[in-house]
Amino acid sequence: MSPVTETKKRLSIEDLSSDALKALHQTATELLTLLQILLKLSRIYHPHNINVIKHIKHFSTLLQFVLNDMGEAQFKVRKSSVFFNNLRLKYGFSNYHIFKSVLQELAKRDIGVLAFHPGISEEELARFVQIVARAEGKGKASFEELAGGLIQQGIEHISIEKTADPSRTTGKEKATAKIYFLSLIHLKDAFEKKKEEKINLSTTRRLMQSIFNHIVENESFVYGMTNIKNYDEYTLNHSVNVCLLSIALGRRLGLDRHELVDLGISAFFHDFGKLDTPKEILEKPAKLDDQERHIIEKHPFHGAGKLVQMREFKNFPLKALNVALEHHVREDLSGYPKYFKKQSTHLFSKIVKIADYFDAITTKRVYRAKHFTRDEALTLMMEQGPKEFHPLLLRVFVQMMGVYPVGTFVALDTGEIGLITETSLEPAYVLRPKAKLITNPAGQKIDGDVVDLAEKDPATQKYKRSVLKTLDPEKYHLKASDYFLVRAAS
Repeated sequence: MSPVTETKKRLSIEDLSSDALKALHQTATELLTLLQILLKLSRIYHPHNINVIKHIKHFSTLLQFVLNDMGEAQFKVRKSSVFFNNLRLKYGFSNYHIFKSVLQELAKRDIGVLAFHPGISEEELARFVQIVARAEGKGKASFEELAGGLIQQGIEHISIEKTADPSRTTGKEKATAKIYFLSLIHLKDAFEKKKEEKINLSTTRRLMQSIFNHIVENESFVYGMTNIKNYDEYTLNHSVNVCLLSIALGRRLGLDRHELVDLGISAFFHDFGKLDTPKEILEKPAKLDDQERHIIEKHPFHGAGKLVQMREFKNFPLKALNVALEHHVREDLSGYPKYFKKQSTHLFSKIVKIADYFDAITTKRVYRAKHFTRDEALTLMMEQGPKEFHPLLLRVFVQMMGVYPVGTFVALDTGEIGLITETSLEPAYVLRPKAKLITNPAGQKIDGDVVDLAEKDPATQKYKRSVLKTLDPEKYHLKASDYFLVRAAS
């Protein structure tokens, strides 16, 4: 992007070509990277340090290009997403740590919008960075202190806005739950259609787009919804959960919106072949014999065959055929169906395999002696290693879910029991997520607050609460899904 005169019409993202959007995205990502570096440097060095000055100049130069063309340079935070001048910034595995670091810095100070305005100088920018880097504390006091500091320092060309009140997210949670159950209904309708009847793929695609939007807006609550386990409609419920987790993982890997919609459709129909598997085999409470095992291992072929019949539909992702056929193939190409010529499975198949395995082993089934808690499942998957899963994709999935995944019950050192509702974006705080208190220290069930396990006692500077261990919810007659359903209904 190049500078323009003040009289030239300001551009919006609607005015930009695809190449210009890519350039804006690159510039915004570089600005975020520089902001992260500046905050780190400013905690160590004096404002006149040569490294600080160099990065201030670089940041200012990029900023002026954007301000000259668009008249504004605004970062907006929504949950785990960052927007720059209304352009959603896409991140991949290589730069996700940068996004997490900046998100954490802004979240600690309750900043939802950070805007730079025409006329900003390098000196003003340097003062702002120093104020943010040196600010202590978190929450309301920190935001007010920071806002007051901008006024005191005469910083007029940078503005901040407070993060929206998190207590006002119920509407979003209701909408997320609605999409979840609409997906179940749509998939059930697809499963029950006769061979000659067509599935409405336009509806499927719209559902996938909505799921993507909800992951962007309310990622933790989406993870919470995957704790819903309907044992009577296992295949339907499982397929929707796998769809949600696959889209979330694909997003972390940097897939674009169109790719994520195709991935969602592929995951949505990955078990379509189980329609031809007798229910008495799917739900047999004992070990399958060789003939029954042969029948159930045919479902990938049946699924791909059924999806071939959908190829005539507009915008049907042919990658879904790969996923239906390959989601039980291990990374070393063992598993089923047997492969002899292919050197590797499709990327979408590798993603869906991880989500499929995770949801399956965390769901109670009549034929399985044990189902795993979410943290146990991640440990088991890591132990399976590269023989079972693609190692990089699995590592991203484990990081995405966290040490204590959303929906995990934990015993705290205060004697309380909590339900994990949100994991930390900051690597240094992976052991300090947010938890809903469901018992008091005496063990009595309560409808407690959501607490941040990274919170410290101001007097002692020690953490107020820490996790002692994870808990098996069945032993305590607890269900994680109850909390998320209540949140959606309240």
